Amino acid sequence: MRRVERMAFEVDVVSDDKYRLLIESVVDYAIYMLDPDGFVISWNPGAQRFKGYAEREILGQHFSRFYTPEDQAAQQPRRALETAQREGRFESEGWRVRKDGSRFWAHVVIDPILHPRDRKPLGFAKITRDLTDRKLAADALKRSEQSFRLLVQGVTDYAIFMLDPAGNVANWNAGAERIKGYAPAEIVGRHFSVFYTAEDRAQGEPDRILEIAREEGSFRTEGWRIRKGGERFWASVVIDAIHDENDEVIGFAKITRDMTERREADAALMAAREALYQSQKMEALGQLTGGIAHDFNNLLNAVVGSLELLRKQLGDERQRRLIDNAMAGARRGMTLTQRMLAFARKQDLQTAPVDVDALVTGMTDLIARSLGPAVALQTSFPAGLDRAIADPNQLELALLNLAVNARDAMPDGGRIVIGARNERLERAAQGLAPGDYVSIFVADSGSGMDQETLERAAEPFFTTKGVGKGTGLGLSMVAGTAEQLGGKLILESRIGKGTTASIWLPSVPAQPLERPGDDAAPDGFRDGGLLRILAVDDDALVLMNTTALLEDLGHTVFEASSAKQALELLSTQPDIQLLVTDHAMPQMTGAQLIGEVVERWPDLPIILATGYAEAPHGLPARVKRLGKPFWQKDLEKAIGEVLSDPAGE
Repeated sequence: MRRVERMAFEVDVVSDDKYRLLIESVVDYAIYMLDPDGFVISWNPGAQRFKGYAEREILGQHFSRFYTPEDQAAQQPRRALETAQREGRFESEGWRVRKDGSRFWAHVVIDPILHPRDRKPLGFAKITRDLTDRKLAADALKRSEQSFRLLVQGVTDYAIFMLDPAGNVANWNAGAERIKGYAPAEIVGRHFSVFYTAEDRAQGEPDRILEIAREEGSFRTEGWRIRKGGERFWASVVIDAIHDENDEVIGFAKITRDMTERREADAALMAAREALYQSQKMEALGQLTGGIAHDFNNLLNAVVGSLELLRKQLGDERQRRLIDNAMAGARRGMTLTQRMLAFARKQDLQTAPVDVDALVTGMTDLIARSLGPAVALQTSFPAGLDRAIADPNQLELALLNLAVNARDAMPDGGRIVIGARNERLERAAQGLAPGDYVSIFVADSGSGMDQETLERAAEPFFTTKGVGKGTGLGLSMVAGTAEQLGGKLILESRIGKGTTASIWLPSVPAQPLERPGDDAAPDGFRDGGLLRILAVDDDALVLMNTTALLEDLGHTVFEASSAKQALELLSTQPDIQLLVTDHAMPQMTGAQLIGEVVERWPDLPIILATGYAEAPHGLPARVKRLGKPFWQKDLEKAIGEVLSDPAGE
């Protein structure tokens, strides 16, 4: 204690009362004195608050007890005093220890105290400040920055990098390298405009974007960007301006995401939606067209039948010419309904393996007359051509339509080539399943079509011809027929290079074909006795026409306007020898009527007259189908066939 008292006396010599009061009133700093050996000789309230020692507990104790065991082992207290003595001051930051053993981060200043007269060392003044909160905050910030840096560097789905105020790349993360293809050494220091397309650079887009980000604080966009190898990708871009404490722009943070796959997926989804919309539209239009065509067929059935019978009864040549003219108009109406049904995929098709070469050869004269003298017609069929699965009549009509379309594309004349070739698809393409096909093409040397016209060419009612020169159903009919047969119409065209229309149809290897039979009714029927026939149709006009045609052939006809009435007549007239019925009837359809008849009168021959291809499925083989509208010879032929083969074999 005498040593402490002596040092206290000497301090009093160099300190006045005001200074002592000031030090003792400070609580934010630990301010105390050490003797030349490092023992505590004074203690202020701030020291007591920071370190936890009361004055009586610490006076005379060595200040090294405030150091951690690690620092004590390293002789840090002794070195601190030596540095203060040698250099006139010691200042540092580090962990210190409170009375209770807890640690705090301290900022420490140690100044040597010299006698004012002889400058002999009297001890040391030590000032300590508790900076634990600041240290913890700084450590947390450092950890946060390190974590953020690791996070940014570890992100591979986003290109995250910085630009200086001029737009030069300042750093580069792994995502930027993956997306853009540049290693950090290749891109840091280069201007970010290297990522933009030549068109965007020519228009000053990079500078404009930075200016917007500088003025508004942020810029967002999507657009095409360029990878290192020159490949384009669709990018989502965000650029944020970075400001200092004076609100000056010191750079930009740039985040880029590769959205190419999403863009492609969105485009595919939009295309699928558009395809679904078009499909639904075409389906609705097909149903409407098919319904109209069916009703029109019924009307034509009455017209053509009546005209046929009327022509037989007239002897006046002028009247016969008028009827012939009316019949020609009816034929055109029948062709139009066939096109409508083909477009609606509801025509009645009779498919068989078709020798395309022979079919085209047989109709060459017809096509040549339709084309006129200004068009040269050529054919090209290779040896070993497979047979196409098709309805010969509908295929002839389709080829004639394509040839006429080709002629119309060459108003000043030209050349048309009709040919075919075998094709094999190993995988699905252009809506065609894998398999063997015959591609039947009609190629012209005409003006060709631009892409927009080509895409719409097969749409129903679309035509580039003048008013009154086309219905717009020709190509639609061909496309509908091809698809109904399991094939496809494919159009290829270029402006000034002509057009090639190809009908792809499923095929089978060529086999010898049976010669077609005579269209006329079998001799046995022509020479045989007359029949008692039941005609059934809910349309009075069609029923009257069918009855008139049958009676003109000499048969006895019973009429029924419904399936129910037909069953009643069959029950009361057991000697009826043939049933001719419509299909589309209310309450009970023709198919349902046939089911009842087959069960109750299994030997009765039946003819189903309908214009629908799918109406109905699952009919007994012996039922003969007759397409509407029909001429008298068609009806006569159907009767002969069903009577000559009642079992449908």
